[in-house]
Amino acid sequence: MRLQALLVLMTLGTALNLASAHASGQVSFEQQLAHSRQLPSEPLDINTATPKQLNALPGFGPAYTRRVIAGRPYTAKNQLFTRGVVPQGAYERVSDLIVAHRVAK
Repeated sequence: MRLQALLVLMTLGTALNLASAHASGQVSFEQQLAHSRQLPSEPLDINTATPKQLNALPGFGPAYTRRVIAGRPYTAKNQLFTRGVVPQGAYERVSDLIVAHRVAK
């Protein structure tokens, strides 16, 4: 019984804290993270993108970024999936956000 009361109080306190942070204009961690990972306004060229730009793609982190860079150059964006650089689900999340322009030799 005491445990339930403690959990209810903790939940209520968290809710009140979030409400006061929102009312005072403070930004939540999730909002800060979303803001720091803003998507590009035009498709990102996977052959020339910086690690920071690749990390900003949904579901991408340092591991996928290293693999994408190591696999360059790409002649088509679907090579991220067909070459096994990223799994199909990861490719599907970013396919509308990327392009693979041919690299001049």
